[in-house]
Amino acid sequence: DIKDPRISGVVSITRVETTGDMSYARVFVSVYGSDTDKRNTLKAMSSARGFIQNELLHRLAIRRPPSLSFRLDETIEQGNEILELLDSLDIPPEEPTEETEQ
Repeated sequence: DIKDPRISGVVSITRVETTGDMSYARVFVSVYGSDTDKRNTLKAMSSARGFIQNELLHRLAIRRPPSLSFRLDETIEQGNEILELLDSLDIPPEEPTEETEQ
């Protein structure tokens, strides 16, 4: 657990991309909150990078932890925007045809 007051809202690790030799990992983070919450959370996680790498070292029993970088994952927000757009469309119901009546 990272105890940093800059981390607020709901924070989830959505995916991690690593290099083949596991020396580098890009961590994608989803933050449910305002834009300020998102920026502050990324700053806090970047500040805690050494702590997180040390935790990985001990928990995964590896010789050298990957160098971490954190990126905001906005795919959930983008998906919600698409759903809102689809919900706002005024599409009339489909008229039955001879094929659908059979």
